[in-house]
Amino acid sequence: MLVSQRVTGARSRAPQLAGLLEAWYRHGRTTSSYSALSEPSRVRALVYGNHGDPAKVVQLKNLELTAVEGSDVHVRMLAAPINPSDINMIQGNYGLLPKLPAVGGNEGVGQVIAVGSSVSALKPGDWVIPANAGLGTWRTEAVFSEEALIGIPKDIPLQSAATLGVNPCTAYRMLVDFEQLQPGDSVIQNASNSGVGQAVIQIASALRLKTINVVRDRPDIKKLTDRLKDLGADYVLTEEELRMPETKTIFKDLPLPRLALNCVGGKSSTELLRHLAPGGTMVTYGGMAKQPVTASVSLLIFKDLKLRGFWLSQWKKNHSPDEFKELILTLCNLIRQGRLTAPSCSEVPLQGYQQALEASMKPFVSSKQILTM
Repeated sequence: MLVSQRVTGARSRAPQLAGLLEAWYRHGRTTSSYSALSEPSRVRALVYGNHGDPAKVVQLKNLELTAVEGSDVHVRMLAAPINPSDINMIQGNYGLLPKLPAVGGNEGVGQVIAVGSSVSALKPGDWVIPANAGLGTWRTEAVFSEEALIGIPKDIPLQSAATLGVNPCTAYRMLVDFEQLQPGDSVIQNASNSGVGQAVIQIASALRLKTINVVRDRPDIKKLTDRLKDLGADYVLTEEELRMPETKTIFKDLPLPRLALNCVGGKSSTELLRHLAPGGTMVTYGGMAKQPVTASVSLLIFKDLKLRGFWLSQWKKNHSPDEFKELILTLCNLIRQGRLTAPSCSEVPLQGYQQALEASMKPFVSSKQILTM
């Protein structure tokens, strides 16, 4: 289910809002003008004061909006998803943990309301996404520094914009950074119905790569299989099917994968390794099974397989903001071409956050929860 009428309505109102904001912008953007504009605002945010079960520690609270100064940007959030990394961060099990109390959410899209006098790259009406994790997007509005934001085009669907900055970026970088793949080469991945998995399928298809997509068995497996194939998946297998000898027949029609993408760990990652071509690489970017990656000595010695990891936050540390912006624009072009769509999403108003948090932690849920403001 795609983000529905409330989000669509928010986007349909965006041009009118942008027009009003741009008119205000032309008449000046002083602090006094900002104060008059923002005075009626009521800032609501999902805050956690300690780590633990998200359904228990996250609370909806009122926050004060700080004054806009020279390099500040006042942003009204439009939509923000709940990602596994958000859950892990609240639980305290993530590589980056903000100071507490903190506002949840690492991803989302907002619209600029006002800017400080020294802001040059953004103006009222622009759409923005976080430049880095830990910004705190689960709130109605906020004042951020200009460097904490990346401007994005407004001619893409709102749900695509809200889910642009994490999963598609991860998928693209893993597909192009670890192996020099050519059209016709194949990629194998687990957790293929995840946000990253769905992006991998679509981006790989755009690059003319073949994908072998592994998922957990479930009652509606045919429905899931059909949906992934509609996105461009070449093969969809359950974990159990991947272990069967008959799976080898797939490789009569395509080369052995040189790249495996692992988000699960445990036995699932071991099976991915078994099907890699000699000299191939398995990239681990998640550990849903909470089990270690196990590689046999023979696979490492006789097949010369490589084990790597990927974390988007580390990639950003190693690359400039301009390189991240270039990545974002590349993905936006794929979106415009119809080659990259948002994952299946369920819209939940901000005040229904407990329902959304609980749904995001249930097994076999393919629909991403998106908080709308």
